[in-house]
Amino acid sequence: MYPSTVKEISGIFVHEQAIELVKHGCEIKIISPVPWVPFPINWMNAKWKAYSQIPSRTIIDGIDIYYPRYLAFPRAMFFASSGRRMYRGIKRLVDKIYHEFPFDLIHAHVVLPNGYAAMLVNKRYNKSLVVTIHGQDLQVTFYKNIKCERALARVFKKSDKIITVSTKLKNMARENFGFSEKIIMLNNGVNTKKLVVGKSNLASNYVDYKIILSVSNLIASKGVDLNLKAISRLVKKHSNLKYVVIGDGPEINNLKKLTFQLNLENNVEFLGGSPHDKVMDYMAIANVFSLPSWREGFGIVYLEAMAHGKPVIGCIGEGIEDIIENGTTGLLVKAKDLDSLFEAIDFLLSNPEECKTMGERARELVLKNYTWQKNAEKILEIYHELIEKL
Repeated sequence: MYPSTVKEISGIFVHEQAIELVKHGCEIKIISPVPWVPFPINWMNAKWKAYSQIPSRTIIDGIDIYYPRYLAFPRAMFFASSGRRMYRGIKRLVDKIYHEFPFDLIHAHVVLPNGYAAMLVNKRYNKSLVVTIHGQDLQVTFYKNIKCERALARVFKKSDKIITVSTKLKNMARENFGFSEKIIMLNNGVNTKKLVVGKSNLASNYVDYKIILSVSNLIASKGVDLNLKAISRLVKKHSNLKYVVIGDGPEINNLKKLTFQLNLENNVEFLGGSPHDKVMDYMAIANVFSLPSWREGFGIVYLEAMAHGKPVIGCIGEGIEDIIENGTTGLLVKAKDLDSLFEAIDFLLSNPEECKTMGERARELVLKNYTWQKNAEKILEIYHELIEKL
């Protein structure tokens, strides 16, 4: 979950945090383990082929990044033991790095496998260990089987601090594992330098349209199919509607089929996975950002849309509820509820002045409180507190 020369936007939010920490005086080296992909596995599909093409080491934005290999299995088989396998894949590299770079602290993103591997590494060094939970651990991994649950529990016990990126995840962590004194909620941020200021280059292509935008991995829980069904109703009232979907994933074919069945070919564009700067361009020209996801740890894309002055639609009870004040900086709808979603989008399209004002309030909120600079300042407070205790 980190950018590479092959997968430039993978885990870009972790990289953004690292860049800001460097600006604040941290010295950082990144270890981003990737699955070992021997022949002929590297020809199984595009995902595994991409893993095989990632270099062993590179530098991005001045940050030294290593990509050691470890044994992983397709479809997350034997996932409970993935942390041990990752540890075996990185331990020699960590020893080599430590000889030249005697680090003070280890910060792992995701509990399993990364946090588990970091926990085993830390047995050798006895440093402070921080683990950030972005959502997958508590929303998916915890429910896989009892072995995965125990692996997560062990990392919770051995970590010095657990950061969750939303209140939703903080509550889930406390309920399932305890250790309340270790758990800190810290929302992610946006990179203000990457926001599109002024008129986007894409604006002339959509002059006559009202644009609804989604950006996500195309899996069922993101609710893109619900957006499509809502659009099929909305076009009867808003004939100049265009729904732009950025992202790729296992649901892409089903979503395209649904688009055809709903006769929306002229109203929907699937752009696939896109570079981050292109995503920002679409954020700038959108009228509304809608992602009715019902398994969302946080969702930085909501923040990015809000930072561009766009009203966003998310689901009640999800991570983004920390940021969206319903009716003020965005709209919250019931999960899996088409009527609720339709009414929210229709309200924004039918009330352009309120839509604009809501977006402006959202932008002001994000730029004031939810930037990577603010995030890094709070991370540093955690680091200093832990290092002083050693």
